[in-house]
Amino acid sequence: MKTKPVLTSEDCDRIYAACRAEAEKNKWIVTVAIVDDGGHVLLVKRMDGAAPVTAEIAVQKSRGAAIARRSTKVTEDRIAAGRLALLRMPPLPVQGECVGAVGVSGVQSHEDEQVCNAGLTALK
Repeated sequence: MKTKPVLTSEDCDRIYAACRAEAEKNKWIVTVAIVDDGGHVLLVKRMDGAAPVTAEIAVQKSRGAAIARRSTKVTEDRIAAGRLALLRMPPLPVQGECVGAVGVSGVQSHEDEQVCNAGLTALK
């Protein structure tokens, strides 16, 4: 039987803290969603002042990334080629396995991704 790493509550807290720090450093107000590898929500936190819709968008971004196992760049390239879809955040790889994904919403897509990548870095 195969075993694989999974995200813990502590991992989610660490990822969120890094995402929030990056957002605050840039004076951005965002929502962060973290899901497991099946797209099931583990954490959603909306910073004070973030629009309510950002919670739904962040969750959908993280789910899409976890299930598709694809980063924002892949989706962006497809959109640029004429295929319209929501931008997705990158999945969380640990030991070569996808353990989940982070979705961020509230600022421009490249800024959302910058916040997300800060969280990815915290997991490594």
